[in-house]
Amino acid sequence: MKKAKNKSGKEKEKKKRSGVSLKTWLGGQVLPVANCVAMGTTGLVALPQPLRTRGLSQLTSSLYIGNAVAANNRYLLTTNRITTVINISVEIVNTFIENIQYVKVPVPDSPRARISDFFDAISDYIHGVELCQGRTLVHCHAGISRSSTVCMAYLMKYHSLSLHEAYIWTRACRPVIRPNHGFWEQLIEYEFKLFARNTVRMIDSPLGRIPDEYQKEFHLMMFL
Repeated sequence: MKKAKNKSGKEKEKKKRSGVSLKTWLGGQVLPVANCVAMGTTGLVALPQPLRTRGLSQLTSSLYIGNAVAANNRYLLTTNRITTVINISVEIVNTFIENIQYVKVPVPDSPRARISDFFDAISDYIHGVELCQGRTLVHCHAGISRSSTVCMAYLMKYHSLSLHEAYIWTRACRPVIRPNHGFWEQLIEYEFKLFARNTVRMIDSPLGRIPDEYQKEFHLMMFL
């Protein structure tokens, strides 16, 4: 009986050390982002800070987000085993590297650009790459607006995250993200299309229309 109890205790301790689910973390558990690892089949993983500050940030076990410099860095692509690069820009030209597939989605970094026209197609493509045991890098010029918008759409469609959760997770993995207001409006429409509800809304501010996710940041700026 003692051995059985000891074994059960070890298993519990092992599970405790292995990480915390994304939903638990978003629900308010206080843990450093660097220590958060999602368990189960979601494939979501947050990397320690030193590994997400070189232009490349990992969002899931098969999805990365980055900037144009990272997308053209052979060493970063090969060491992270990237098999597909999706370029969400008009202006960036990729350096083609052998054994990597390239997809160009011509979207300008403008609030008026209809980036949502590509949400389903790109999300399905990323999912297809994952099913083939591949890894995808989504990038734009700086890895801030266009690429983060598309990645958040993917997280909603294939990981069943709300828009609020997708934003919190993506920002935790890549703190510099900041989709423009036009992209936010399209993400809000997409969230309603997927779930028939919204967790983010646009509000008026002295800077114009912004998502309420930016409200706390705006208040902090006002006091600086």
